[in-house]
Amino acid sequence: MSDVEALKAEVKKLSAQATQSKMDLHDLSEELPINWERIPDVAGHCHDLYARLTDARARLKQAGG
Repeated sequence: MSDVEALKAEVKKLSAQATQSKMDLHDLSEELPINWERIPDVAGHCHDLYARLTDARARLKQAGG
């Protein structure tokens, strides 16, 4: 597998994970005030995934993919 193909696979995987995390955050917000204690964890996880996705997309672009 080439570097570009590997990066495309990584972006696809991270994109799916980030979308799921976004939905988890959305679901949590709709249930408030129930589970309000989870906000930092769920939001932090979502933030981390989107940061990784942004980085992977930048690396893919730089690789010409």
